[in-house]
Amino acid sequence: LTTQSPPTVSLTVMAKYAYAPLQIDQNRRGNQGGSSGNNLSGMMMSSSNNNSNIPSQADKDDGNDQLVQERMPMCVAICVLLAIVFVLSKGSGDIDLQAQQQLQQQQQHSLRSMDTPQVGATAATATTATTTASGHHSEVYPKPGMVQQQDLVDMNMVPEAAPDSLAAASTTTVNTATIETPPVASCPDCPTCPEPTTTTTTTTPNILDDPNALMAKLRQDALDSTPPHIIECSSAEAGESQDACHLPKSERYTALGQKGATLWMTGCSGAGKTTIATALEDLLVKHHGKHVYRLDGDNLRTGLNRDLTFTEADRAESVRRTGELATLFSDAGVITLVGLISPYRGDRDLVRKRHEDQGIPFYEIFLDVPIDELKARDPKGQYARVDSGELKHFTCIDDPYEEPLDPEITLKTHELKIEESAKILLQRLEKDGILMGPPKVTPPGLPNPDGDLLVDLLVSPTEAPSKQAEAATLPKVLLTDIDLNWLQTVAEGWAAPLTGFMREGILLETLHFNSLLVDPFNITGNGDKLTTKTKFEDFNPHRPNHRVSMPIPITLSLTEFTKDSIEQSGKQDVALVTRMGKMIAILRNVEIYENRKEEIVTRMFGAIDMGHPYIKNIYAGGDYLIGGEIELLERIVYNDGLDQWRKTVTELLQEFDDKGADTVYAFQTRNPTHAGHAYLMKSAGEDLKRQGYENPVLWLSPLGGWTKSDDVPLDVRVKQHEEVLKMGTDHPGGLDPASTVMAIWPAPMVYAGPTEVQFHAKSRRCAGASYFVVGRDPAGMKGSMEAVAHQDDDLYDGNHGRYVLQNSPGIEDMKMLSFVKVMYDVTDNVMKVPDESRMDDFISISGTKMRLLARNGAVPCSATDIPTDLVEANCIPSGFMVPDGWDLVVDYYKNIDNTTRWIPWSQPHVDPPAAEGTVSTGSFGFSTFAMQNVGSASFWHDIEYMPSAYKDNDKGIINMVTEIPMYMAAKMEVDKSSPGNPIIQDSNKDGSPRYYTYGTPFFNYGLIPQTWEDPDLKTGLFGGDNDPIDVMELGSTSLKMGSVTPCRVLGSMELIDEGEMDHKILCISLSDPDASRIHNMDDLEAVKPGYIAKIVHWWKYYKTSDGKDVNSLGSETPRTVDQALQVLEEVHHRWRSLCGLDGTRRTALSSHTDGFWLASQGCRA
Repeated sequence: LTTQSPPTVSLTVMAKYAYAPLQIDQNRRGNQGGSSGNNLSGMMMSSSNNNSNIPSQADKDDGNDQLVQERMPMCVAICVLLAIVFVLSKGSGDIDLQAQQQLQQQQQHSLRSMDTPQVGATAATATTATTTASGHHSEVYPKPGMVQQQDLVDMNMVPEAAPDSLAAASTTTVNTATIETPPVASCPDCPTCPEPTTTTTTTTPNILDDPNALMAKLRQDALDSTPPHIIECSSAEAGESQDACHLPKSERYTALGQKGATLWMTGCSGAGKTTIATALEDLLVKHHGKHVYRLDGDNLRTGLNRDLTFTEADRAESVRRTGELATLFSDAGVITLVGLISPYRGDRDLVRKRHEDQGIPFYEIFLDVPIDELKARDPKGQYARVDSGELKHFTCIDDPYEEPLDPEITLKTHELKIEESAKILLQRLEKDGILMGPPKVTPPGLPNPDGDLLVDLLVSPTEAPSKQAEAATLPKVLLTDIDLNWLQTVAEGWAAPLTGFMREGILLETLHFNSLLVDPFNITGNGDKLTTKTKFEDFNPHRPNHRVSMPIPITLSLTEFTKDSIEQSGKQDVALVTRMGKMIAILRNVEIYENRKEEIVTRMFGAIDMGHPYIKNIYAGGDYLIGGEIELLERIVYNDGLDQWRKTVTELLQEFDDKGADTVYAFQTRNPTHAGHAYLMKSAGEDLKRQGYENPVLWLSPLGGWTKSDDVPLDVRVKQHEEVLKMGTDHPGGLDPASTVMAIWPAPMVYAGPTEVQFHAKSRRCAGASYFVVGRDPAGMKGSMEAVAHQDDDLYDGNHGRYVLQNSPGIEDMKMLSFVKVMYDVTDNVMKVPDESRMDDFISISGTKMRLLARNGAVPCSATDIPTDLVEANCIPSGFMVPDGWDLVVDYYKNIDNTTRWIPWSQPHVDPPAAEGTVSTGSFGFSTFAMQNVGSASFWHDIEYMPSAYKDNDKGIINMVTEIPMYMAAKMEVDKSSPGNPIIQDSNKDGSPRYYTYGTPFFNYGLIPQTWEDPDLKTGLFGGDNDPIDVMELGSTSLKMGSVTPCRVLGSMELIDEGEMDHKILCISLSDPDASRIHNMDDLEAVKPGYIAKIVHWWKYYKTSDGKDVNSLGSETPRTVDQALQVLEEVHHRWRSLCGLDGTRRTALSSHTDGFWLASQGCRA
């Protein structure tokens, strides 16, 4: 006899669950006709040898252990099924008694058939999985020794990882058992066997005959009878959110640095769901360090959904389970990518609702691809099989697919590259703040500021009056104009998460790491790290979990005098006062520590150059630093005509939002903007559009804070930028105002090269920028002649700034846009990247050449005949800069030496605290300022020495003319040479305005009119200082500049200043609340203990902060009232001689009086 092929057996069966095998003798298993790795062929061979589907007696004799192995799973399943039926029968009338009896009969039939080999189940375990080139996980059929793929379809046993086409083909279950009778073995002595016959038995479909349909029915009934909300813990309530039982989402997301969200990709087979999800996963995990997981038919049907077929009910259950799993994953902070055809809209909507109920972002992403395109792609050949009629009920062809009505995103993947589709999804996640853990506080598409909290420290209008009153009672700390720039930078949010001047620990992190570890949401218990005093012994055992960029020290220095004043006050808060005497802020819970200038300079600059302008500023500061939290009492304005371009972070974010920006790129300017700059800015915008952004907005960001003296002044730059915006796109050097925002950046320049450029980028990100344009040698400068190295040469390598910025800690996802070299194309009068093939058509216009041409007043060249040597021709190409902007630049360079005409940087222009009866010209705080007395020709000569009301009965009362009101650091004095002797700003030797730097004056300061300290009048070895005698008013109220105040003399001091005797009369205003109690120096000490020592200290040390020596005093003890009055009598007499009122001729006076203006009425004989 010859062995014939095994019979073909096709049965509708359910998959057998794979339990771990019991201890079975491998030899006995082998007797079944196959190895343990191919159970199907063994059973098929056994069946052939016995010409029957019933196991042989030999198989039964293998022992009870294998019987238990095979029957136990089914027994357990039946028990569970019976339990479910029993519960449901008690709870509802869905299954009647007859159905239960039929079910029991079917279960008994199943038990009787346990001895029949489970052919389909065994075959299912024999399939193998491969991954296609497109990334789809798919089953590969056929394989050697495996049941054919079509047989599996007929048996409704499509494995979970089967392609969508097989899934569609299996949605209709055929309850048919077809058994082919095996052929009879041929025999030479027997007649020819008849043709094999086929017997087909067909039954009427019934839910109880279809295990899949029955299971679906039972499952739905179970879901319907289960409460929608289960109480998870005692903290939650029935029917309410169970969030109380879990770590709050806000804390979880903040700690993880991302939010959970589900991206549900739906579309026909072959639309690219898995491919795009894989590309997005790669981007998010590798480039952004995010926790992402991808769910699709492969990994779900391998385990969670392996009991589901491809019927409509099971597809719905698959979507439900996947939706529940995605909800849990996303709730845990995972960005969950789901790729399922999920053809039915209602199923998807239920998943969406589940996410919405849990407060989890859900994005339905429709991959909209035409059928013709899908057929052309057909990576698995399924559409071809559909067209040939081999596959039926294929989704999107002859089975329905319900397109989303309002998906979050629609991707026409046939029109996009894979990376483009992934980038679109990435940008949406960025826009919605999914890639950041904390709540989004900025408009969509714009980054959160560092620390993820908007910083705006301006007190509310309702609080301001009480805060101002409080500030008046606090110790005062003087702010320079550079300090004021830094105060604005911090208070408006440009240096987030800083909320004040740096404490010592924060400064150390800045110097050593160029960044800070922060925990603004107190996840690790370090929420108050930035706002508490530095502790060097008591450390939190848990480090903060987030690093932010902070490369530049933002500190406030103070002198020992101010430090002592704060400590002696016993208060923890101080008032911050501008040089003009305005109380602008309160600094809370202050921390005072040593100003280690050398350490700061070497770590900040990495260079030794005592001629560097900002290094000089650091060394000029006090010996101590003070840190604390800021409360800004009023908005900082400069009243210089440029305030319209000064916008807070909050205002700037709103303007970006108003323009509909989906990303912002910042371009910092230190110079006027020419067409080359405009080309770079416009090219950057076009590049961002090619990356998928719809409305990138340019932020034109001129430097506004302190700059070195040879930089282009702020007002010149800003006004030139205004002309650039006015011109718009009508000129190659113009910018489109519809897509451009101009806003001044308030911080000072420090010229620290690679270190500083990190702060430039960080502060722009705090205000909404995702991209920063950076050029060669950002924030650099040439070394001075005092530099140890690189004298008159770049302190920093021109390439280092960009490299450091790209790799700096805490820069997060901010991206850099680099400058490229552009030249002027004479063929079309446009600045562009030069064409290497025709370099003769391009000319270079460097900054140095531009400045020379502007200084020479260059006029526009002919548009058709541009010379090669522009300097010789003294012309500028018409396309180089907008015409009106060029005129401004020429005007500046031709008048560069007229320093009073320009606004170099942001310095306050404020009205003087003027008394009635005065009039001012020029700008207060600058060399142009002058104040005149309207009622008399001269403050010095025409106001009486003593009030007439007190001449006869109280010789101790004098008139005081206030030059410097209390708290004002601007050094004002009467001009002895100008007509009318106005009050003007005193100046340093270099012509710059002079200010007190030692601290905030705690007294009113001025002169006593009709007095003169004659240089020829010697006190000991020292003559007078050739000025009216000075007076200090020691009351508690600030007096107005130019005011004339009756004042009681209390005593005097003798200051020896640079070889001159400078008397200081001490007095108290008669209107002061303490005037009735204070008549001499003893009274002053009694009413204001320590005040005399404070006065002595001030006059000895007040110049040391300017680098000068300590002053000497004629006596550490102030003179008495009588001694002071004797001095006053003498200096008044000397004034009379100066004016010739006693008959003295001018020729008899000291030559020091030459140039004095003495032509006033009070000074005439």
